[in-house]
Amino acid sequence: QTEVRIWGWADPGEAVTVQFWDQKVSAKADPEGRWEVKIRTPEAGGPYELAVASKQSQITLRNVLVGQVWVCAGQSNMAWTVAASLNPQQEIATANYPKIRLFTVARKVSDKPLDDCEGAWQECSPQTVAGFSAVAYFFGRHLHQELGVPIGLINSSWGATPAESWTSRQALESEPSLRPLLDQWDKMIAEWPKVDPQYLRRYQHKRKNWEESQSKPGARKTPPPPIPDRSAQSSHRPANLYNSMIAPLSRYAIRGAIWYQGESNVTRAWQYRTLFPLMIRDWRRAWGQGDFPFGFVLLAPFDYKRDVNFTDVPPDWCPELREAQLLALKTVPNVGMASVMDLDEITDIHPRNKQEVGRRLAFWALNAVYGRAIVSTGPIYESMSVEGDKIRIRFTGVGSGLVSRDGQPLREFTIAGPDREFHPATAAIDGNTVVVWSPKVPRPVAVRFAWRDAAVVNLTNREGLPSAPLRTDTWKLQTEGRLLNEEPY
Repeated sequence: QTEVRIWGWADPGEAVTVQFWDQKVSAKADPEGRWEVKIRTPEAGGPYELAVASKQSQITLRNVLVGQVWVCAGQSNMAWTVAASLNPQQEIATANYPKIRLFTVARKVSDKPLDDCEGAWQECSPQTVAGFSAVAYFFGRHLHQELGVPIGLINSSWGATPAESWTSRQALESEPSLRPLLDQWDKMIAEWPKVDPQYLRRYQHKRKNWEESQSKPGARKTPPPPIPDRSAQSSHRPANLYNSMIAPLSRYAIRGAIWYQGESNVTRAWQYRTLFPLMIRDWRRAWGQGDFPFGFVLLAPFDYKRDVNFTDVPPDWCPELREAQLLALKTVPNVGMASVMDLDEITDIHPRNKQEVGRRLAFWALNAVYGRAIVSTGPIYESMSVEGDKIRIRFTGVGSGLVSRDGQPLREFTIAGPDREFHPATAAIDGNTVVVWSPKVPRPVAVRFAWRDAAVVNLTNREGLPSAPLRTDTWKLQTEGRLLNEEPY
């Protein structure tokens, strides 16, 4: 029940006719051979046929559905497959959903925006779902079951990639604070032919740590860290993935996007406050569909100190990235969040319970996009007040009430006085608020909650959705002013 573009290529000046449903529309290829038409779509359903014809040839697309299409993008947690998630055999065997369609964008880089990408739509089945994005599939499956309409999922993801790779050069250049990052990359690319990859400083540091970890008795065998790529063909280069894996999609009509990324920007979390909203606005500009819905996953608890591949990440910088993500809820319209701060898989940066991640993203979409009257988020910090030697915290997203999900005392609260030294705190639920105190802090001024990389929370609403991290202070953070990768090689 909207208008969509159908486009393609032909000889310059060639007439092309597109026939779909009750419509027949024509266009003429421009001097570069490109053509495009717009057609109206009926209510969700199908299958339909779509015929494209010229004097020289005819193409008929069969088994075409009309439904809700979502772009699902990010780094490795979005790329993570159904086959590598919880209960893979059962999930794969029961994935008989012919009205869910899967499209995976082939990984490719480009230094300029492309108008096409590689990939193919597939019916969701046990034969096709195993290698597909788990978060995308479980999100789409929940929507399909609840809405009863066809769901199209476009998986455009690449592990270990930063947000600037997924943002256009045009947008990045429009933000003065990001100019140093672009200049650094331009310099690295110019110098790359002179750099001997065997002696890259960061790589050698990581390689040494990896070798030491592998030599310990009973160590879990892992592959060596990859040699970093700072060439023009790097998947980390600003705009390289936007050009090849987002720009080609931007003419395709979508309902919204979901995003699972941030680990690769942890060391520049303060910068992410600017970069993340910029990327969202950039995608919306490209699609020209207004402020389409955009949902993201708050980074899950993970103990960076236990993983030799992250020895360059100082402890407890991840909360600053989570805060940057949360700020987008206030600064960007039509943005939603799924928190997974209760998932206790802190030794794996890729938590296997992708079912819950997809389900919580679907809660947000069902509520915010499709108008279902359901609780779609956990508690989110709203305000605080000092009451003698205690601080009271108020939340939105309390649903039908606050609870400790395991019945144990609330964890992960700390409190500080004027000296700005945080101490472990006692926290108790009082109605729809939480009261926090510590005998070591008789004059409290600030509270932080879940302010650790590996914080696993037990504060939830009665609907079982976990609270997001919070801090009531505005004191300087560790990543503030950090705009560059200090060790580019």
